[in-house]
Amino acid sequence: MIAITGYSGFVGTELLKKINTEECLLLGRKPILGNYKHQYFDLSNPVQDLDLNGIKVLVHCAARVHIMDDNSANPIDEFRAVNTKGTLNLATQAAQAGVKRFIFVSTIKVNGESTTGRTPFNEQENAPEDPYGVSKAEAEQQLLALGQQTGMEIVIIRPPLVYGEGVKANFASLMRLVNKGFPLPFRAINKNKRSLVSVYNLVDLIKICVEHPAAANQVFLVSDDHDLSTAEMVQLMAKVQGKSNWAIPVPPALFSLAGAIFGKKQVVDRLIGSLQVDITHTKITLNWAPPYSVEDGFKFSAKI
Repeated sequence: MIAITGYSGFVGTELLKKINTEECLLLGRKPILGNYKHQYFDLSNPVQDLDLNGIKVLVHCAARVHIMDDNSANPIDEFRAVNTKGTLNLATQAAQAGVKRFIFVSTIKVNGESTTGRTPFNEQENAPEDPYGVSKAEAEQQLLALGQQTGMEIVIIRPPLVYGEGVKANFASLMRLVNKGFPLPFRAINKNKRSLVSVYNLVDLIKICVEHPAAANQVFLVSDDHDLSTAEMVQLMAKVQGKSNWAIPVPPALFSLAGAIFGKKQVVDRLIGSLQVDITHTKITLNWAPPYSVEDGFKFSAKI
């Protein structure tokens, strides 16, 4: 039997579509429709007892997620309380119950924020720059230590931006702007490269990691294995929606200047900079390749 946290989130919802309901235990605050077994679980509550007997694999998707302009008084403490301490508490109970494998959906932010001017990130790097990334990195380290102590197999997956049907935030906003035919000033942002992963490819990798013997005690990066510049991203969004690409060639230097003037440097860096991941280790170790192309993922996302 498989246990899943974060089942109502973007990744968890898609994962549930691929799992036999009779073999699935949901750990969360609210049950959902369907023939699922459910136990109450709050990742932010350090004192709670779970019955994980009979669970072979636990897939941990729940987290306090990263948001832009976090106004929390002590964001690092709040991220650690949930993403680090909450994760370790869950994993400790899993190990005590005899769970064989613990799959942790982490984030590429454990590696850092940018690969502009350098080679793509690999699975051995660890240099988080924000509280969310730090909390996930600390969780990874503590999970691996717990695995060594108890023998429970730890699998860590670090996705970059995840997209697909129902995605929100900047990806969805850009998709809608392209659909409306507004002229967008991104044609000249064609030298950067961004790694993305569709939720369909991410879930496929999670499923592989549930059973593949070589996944034990490994860190995997994941992507669609087809990196895009911002200009290419907008062009593909237009293509899958049957729209003309009315892109204007505004030099990236002007975006940098505007970011400095208006205090939006991080936003601009994400727009004109690069963030690439090297998934060679993932493909070779698991004999895996993304089953869906990046164009497939954009077509599904166009349904937002």
